[in-house]
Amino acid sequence: MQEAMKARAKELLADGSVNRVAGWKIGEFSYDITPAIFETAEEIDRDFVYDDFCGANLSKYLISQSRKEGKILVFLKPCDSYSFAQLLKEHRIIRENVYIIGIECYGKADINKIREKGIDGVLGIKESGSSFVIDSIYGEATVPKMDVYAERCLVCKSKKHAVYDELIGEEGDVVPSSRFDKVAELEAMTPDERFEFWRGELSRCIRCNACRNVCPACSCENCVFDNPNSGIANKAAADSFEENMFHIIRAFHVAGRCTDCGECSRVCPQNIPLHLLNRKFIKDINEFYGEYQAGENPDEKAPLTNFTFDDCEPSIVYKRGGNQ
Repeated sequence: MQEAMKARAKELLADGSVNRVAGWKIGEFSYDITPAIFETAEEIDRDFVYDDFCGANLSKYLISQSRKEGKILVFLKPCDSYSFAQLLKEHRIIRENVYIIGIECYGKADINKIREKGIDGVLGIKESGSSFVIDSIYGEATVPKMDVYAERCLVCKSKKHAVYDELIGEEGDVVPSSRFDKVAELEAMTPDERFEFWRGELSRCIRCNACRNVCPACSCENCVFDNPNSGIANKAAADSFEENMFHIIRAFHVAGRCTDCGECSRVCPQNIPLHLLNRKFIKDINEFYGEYQAGENPDEKAPLTNFTFDDCEPSIVYKRGGNQ
């Protein structure tokens, strides 16, 4: 797959179809894969990589890149393409300045899950069939891929792209997903239990803004949290109220537009399951307004931006039953 992607990127650069390529390269460590822009075939040969750790969603970078001179090629995994399509619907990306190659994906690994298995000092990771062979300063270890795949990949909603110009690899289908199971567990808690769960998680927040900065749905040029006159300027959390406020406001901000790409949780240095806040909203939208997947249908209006006389009333929240 990687070699086919590199070859096609160089072809499109050579014939002038595009003048740059959005992809991935190795960062400080072999498993530290970071988004990158490539402008020459030499750069692609030297640095371009596509492997089991290329989890980063490239769609948000197209907001600014599509406004630069020339056309950019971007490689999008199925989950990434939903984010791209949603941004396109919101007029945040100039479509004619982007050439999309859809690439198949069957899951990306999470280095934190490898560390949770007691494997520290990782020097390198190699693929071996359905397992990873991990070289560390303490020796070699082998782990099944499925044991260390990212949570979002284990509950993947779709192997089918929402948008593309051409494909490399096989196109998949929308697949059954258990992504709302944990949300249902939280809903079944008492209000006090649920409050304690989120206080325990959000209290670890260091206000680094990584979740906001990586989120495709967080695309405002001026954020309220950067406004010094708002009283909630970007700074380390001063108290528990500020921690709650930041994440709850952000979740409300992306409600109806979040595609559940999981980038917020992927980049959180404190490993806070921020995706669960967004999934709660998605689950509620599905139950109150009917099944809706952000980014899936470019012509479908989002429930929270489209009034109908059949819309639910606030009282329905309290009639749904249980502790929800």
